[in-house]
Amino acid sequence: MKAVVMAGGEGTRLRPMTASMPKPLLPVANRPIMEHVLRLLKRHGLSETVVTVQFLASLVRSYFGDGEELGMELTYANEEKPLGTAGSVKNAEEALKDDSFLVISGDALTDFDLTDLVRFHREQGAMVTVCLTRVPNPLEFGITIVDDEGRVERFLEKPTWGQVFSDTVNTGIYVMEPEVFDYVEADVSVDWSGDVFPQLMKEGKPIYGYVAEGYWEDVGTHESYVKAQADVLEGKVDVDLDGFEISPGVWVAEGAEVHADAVLRGPLYIGDYAKVESGAEIREHTVIGSNVVVKSGAFLHKAVVHDNVYIGQQSNLRGCVVGKNTDVMRSARIEDGAVIGDECLIGEESIVQGNVRVYPFKTIEAGAFVNTSVIWESRGQAHLFGARGVSGILNVEITPELAVRLAGAYATTLKKGSTVTTARDHSRGARALKRAMISALQASAIDVRDLENVPLPVARQQTARGSAGGIMIRTTPGVPDSVDIMFFDERGADLSQARQRKLDRVYARQEYRRAFPGEIGDLRFPASVYDAYTGSLLRAVNTAGVQDAGLKVVVDAAHGSAALVLPSLLGRLGVDALTINPGLDEARPTETREERRAGLVRLGEIVASAHADFGVRFDPVGERISLVDERGRVIEDERTLLVFLDLVVAERRSGLVGLPVTTTRIAEQVAAYHGARVEWTTTSPDDLTRVGRDDAAIFGGDGRAGFIVPEFSSVFDGAAAFVRLVGLVARTQLTLSQIEERIPRAHVTRRDLATPWAVKGLIMRHVVEAAGERRVDTTDGVRVVEPDGRWVLILPDRAEAVTHLWAEGPDATSAEVLLDEWAAVVEGAGK
Repeated sequence: MKAVVMAGGEGTRLRPMTASMPKPLLPVANRPIMEHVLRLLKRHGLSETVVTVQFLASLVRSYFGDGEELGMELTYANEEKPLGTAGSVKNAEEALKDDSFLVISGDALTDFDLTDLVRFHREQGAMVTVCLTRVPNPLEFGITIVDDEGRVERFLEKPTWGQVFSDTVNTGIYVMEPEVFDYVEADVSVDWSGDVFPQLMKEGKPIYGYVAEGYWEDVGTHESYVKAQADVLEGKVDVDLDGFEISPGVWVAEGAEVHADAVLRGPLYIGDYAKVESGAEIREHTVIGSNVVVKSGAFLHKAVVHDNVYIGQQSNLRGCVVGKNTDVMRSARIEDGAVIGDECLIGEESIVQGNVRVYPFKTIEAGAFVNTSVIWESRGQAHLFGARGVSGILNVEITPELAVRLAGAYATTLKKGSTVTTARDHSRGARALKRAMISALQASAIDVRDLENVPLPVARQQTARGSAGGIMIRTTPGVPDSVDIMFFDERGADLSQARQRKLDRVYARQEYRRAFPGEIGDLRFPASVYDAYTGSLLRAVNTAGVQDAGLKVVVDAAHGSAALVLPSLLGRLGVDALTINPGLDEARPTETREERRAGLVRLGEIVASAHADFGVRFDPVGERISLVDERGRVIEDERTLLVFLDLVVAERRSGLVGLPVTTTRIAEQVAAYHGARVEWTTTSPDDLTRVGRDDAAIFGGDGRAGFIVPEFSSVFDGAAAFVRLVGLVARTQLTLSQIEERIPRAHVTRRDLATPWAVKGLIMRHVVEAAGERRVDTTDGVRVVEPDGRWVLILPDRAEAVTHLWAEGPDATSAEVLLDEWAAVVEGAGK
C-alpha cells in the first residue's frame, strides 16, 4: 500500500511562521512536523509515499528529496493552483490507481496505529475509511457519526455548539480504494467531507469510521503549535527525539554545548550544536533549535526557538516562538504568545508584548516597546556605521557574508585598479573576516596590500603610503565576541561622515561593481613594515634629551600587537625599558574594563618595585595608552589627558589643541595658561583628525586614552604618544605625579538613557526649549551652560537608540545634581 501526504496548505493561521516557510516544515521538537508524519508511516510499513505540494513547494522538495535519508521512496505531485483536499489527491491519481492507499495530513502530529486502521478498512470491505478521534472541543473540526458497525451516518463540517451532536471528529486521515477517484473531478477544487463523501453516502457506498486511540493534534494555530511541543516533551505522543536524555526530561542533541552552571529545568530540548552559556536558565517546555546560542543570564520558559537564533545576555523569552536566523539582543523581552518571524532583529532592551506578530526580515529598534503587530514596516532603522566603524557580534551581526558585501560596496566607491591596505588584530575571527573581504576587493578590481596582524597605527600609516583606502578588522574593545570593521581614507584616517553615507548607500542598494576576468585585483604582502614605521616616528617626534635623562620605563604590551613594534622602537629610543606581557594571545584579543584595570594595578606594582620613572600600558591594537606614575599609582584617562596637555603646551607655548566637547573645561584653562588655544570638536574621530591636520595643531586627545601627535600623524597612535611623552618627561625634569598634582581636579559625570528613534528629535527640541536664556552650544548635540559655569551636554547616539548625557561641576555632587535635572528633561520629553 502507498500513502499520500498532503503538504500543500499555506497555513495562514500560523503566520508569520508560515510567511517564509511551508507549514509541514515547521519544527516540533526540532524536527519538521512532516518528518514526524513520514517516520510514523515508515513504522507502519508505508514507505512508498506521494507528497502533494503547492505553497512553497520547492522548500518541501529540497528538504526531503527522494526520501533516501529516511529510508523511504518519496515522489511529488505539484498543484499549479489549490485543488482542495480531494482535488490534490486526484492530482496524484496516476501513482495511486493500482491499490488501496492511505491519505494523511503533513501538518498534524499523531501516533495513531495506522496498521490497525488499514486492517479495519480491509475487514469492512470499505471504499473509504475515515480515521476519527474524540476531542473535548469539536468546533474547529468536522463531526462524524457512525453506527454500531462503524458505518458513517452523518458528516457536519465545523459546527456551532447548537449543532454539536458528538465529540468524534474527522482527523483528515483516510484509507481509500482507487474507485473513489471516479467521484473527484480533475483540475477542480474538491473537498472530501464537503463534496465527495456526501455523494458516496447518497449512493450507498461503504464509508466507515474508525475511532483511533492515541495522540492527535491538528497544528493549525499558534496555541496548538506550542501545545504540540509541550506534549512531545511530556511524552504524551510517541515520536522519536533526536538526542540524549541527560536527566529526567532534559534532552540534549549531539554536539550541543551546555555549561555546567546553566540552569535546566525539564522537560526541555536543546538542539544539535547549540550553545548554552553559564548563568542561562532554561525552564520547562522550552525547545531550542540547532546552532542556537543562549548567552549568560538569558531566561527561557515555554519558548520555542528555531534554528540559528542568537539569544543575548539577560534576555527574557516566555511562551513565545522565535523564527530561524533571528537575533534577540541583550536584555530584550518577548512575552507570552508573541511570534517572531524568520531573520528578524530584536534590539537591546526592547519589549515585544504578548500576542504581537513580527513578520520576517523586520527590525525592532533598541529600547522599543512593541504592542501591535509589525507586518509591513520595521520598527527601527538600520545603521551601518557606529562610533567604531561597522560593529557587531561575530557570526551573528557581523558574518562573512556581510563582510563580503561591505568590501564589495567599499570597492565600488573607489576607482578600478586602486590599492587598498588591509590589516587585522591577532584574533581568529578577524583573520577569517579579512580573508573574505580581500577576496571581495580583488573581485571588484581592487589591488590589495595585506599587512596581516599589525598595530592599528601601523595600518593607518601604511594606508597613507599610496593606498586609496584601508580596512582594519579588530575585536571590539572590551567585548570579546564582537568585531569592528574600520574603513580608512587615503590618509589612513577614519572615513568622513560624507564618505560613510556614500558607502552606506551603495551597501543598501547592493550596487556592487564586479571586475572582468582580466581586471581581478592583485594581492601583495609588503615587507619591512615595522622598520619603516619606527624610522618615520623617530624622525618626526622630538626625542632630544632622552639619551641624557637616563629614564627607566616599564612598558606593558598587554599581549597585544603593540609587542610587534616595541622591539624596534625601544632599541632606538634610548631608554631603559622593561617590557612585560609581550606575547600575542590569540584567545585574548581584547580585555574587559576590569581586566584592564587589574593589568594597570599590576603594572603599578612593578613600576614601584623597579623604581621606574613611569609605566605605560598599551591597548591590544596599540592605539591607546594608559599611564602609571613613579609611585605606582594609576593615572585615570581624563587626568592623563590633562597631564599630557600640560606637558605639551608648557613646552610649545602656543598652537592649536583639538579636544571633543565632552572633555572637562579645565583643559581649556591649562591650554590658555600656557598660551595655547582649544578647538572643540564633535565626538566623531574624523572631526578630531581634521583638527590634527591643521598646521597650527600641537596636540589632540579624546579623554579615553587616545592621543594625536600632529607632527607625526593626525590619528590616534599609542606608540607615537609614548615616544612624545618620553621626550617631554625627559626635558621637563619633573615626575608625572608632580605634573598631575599641579592640575585642578575635574568633575565630569556621564549617563546613558534608552531613547526610541522616533522621539530623538522631539527630545532635542525639548532640551533647547528647556535651556531658556542659558547659553547653548550646538557643536555636537546640545551643550547647555549654567550661569555659574556648570554645563551639561545632551547627545543622541548616531547608531543606537540611546541618548548620552555629560555634566561638569566644581564638585562631584553638583555635577550629579545637574545630570539628574537634565536626565529628567530627556525622560519627560520621551513620554
